[in-house]
Amino acid sequence: MTDNAPTAALLIIGNEILSGRTQDANLSFIAKYLGDLGIRFREARVVPDVEAEIVAAINALRARYTYVFTTGGIGPTHDDITAECIAKAFGVPLLRHPEAVRRLEAHYAGTGLLNEARLRMANVPEGGILIDNPVSTAPGFQIGNVFVMAGVPKIMQAMLTGLRDRLVGGPVVRTKSVISAIPEGSFADALRALQEQVGAGVDIGSYPSFGGGKISTALVLRATDIDLLARTAEQVAVMLRSLGGEPVIVDGYGE
Repeated sequence: MTDNAPTAALLIIGNEILSGRTQDANLSFIAKYLGDLGIRFREARVVPDVEAEIVAAINALRARYTYVFTTGGIGPTHDDITAECIAKAFGVPLLRHPEAVRRLEAHYAGTGLLNEARLRMANVPEGGILIDNPVSTAPGFQIGNVFVMAGVPKIMQAMLTGLRDRLVGGPVVRTKSVISAIPEGSFADALRALQEQVGAGVDIGSYPSFGGGKISTALVLRATDIDLLARTAEQVAVMLRSLGGEPVIVDGYGE
């Protein structure tokens, strides 16, 4: 499926993800949220807390996609280096943002907990625009087409949903699934021919599963044209019936 809709990529930053200590819980939320806005989520990368790798990844992604989102590395500890790396990628100085400082001062007022480490969370590349954090105050930021967010899922979700007015989408991709007990090997050639017939207007993917001693296959169709999507789903069902299947067509992913 090809169109001119805006595109997006995610850069997940953190040694803890690559070591297996922490499982990423943000990618699926981001992909679905952007998809509902008509933004095509095209790529996700994971990099360690290494300056050169973060800078290289940011520059590669921001040149290729309409929007780039990052998660992780904007906390108060020494290994939180995302802000510095973004500044280096854009070739601008890292500054202490007055409004970010004000928010932190208000949040920690009377606690005696606002130290230099926490004030590091107010460091933003020159020209950066704050991203609100209604959960724990310390903001993310946007510079150019790059949106820098926290890695903690609850905070990330609040930051991302608060960006709605800054994001311009396109036609929303709709999904139908055709589910049957026909194994992939039985319809692979016919499915290939059908995909060639319908062309790029519909993406068709095959996703097998095995449970309770039975095979089930979901053929997932995605398109922006609702009528074309419905017609193609019926063609898939006809193909499966010709192989002895009893396919069921459902909206979405059939979960």
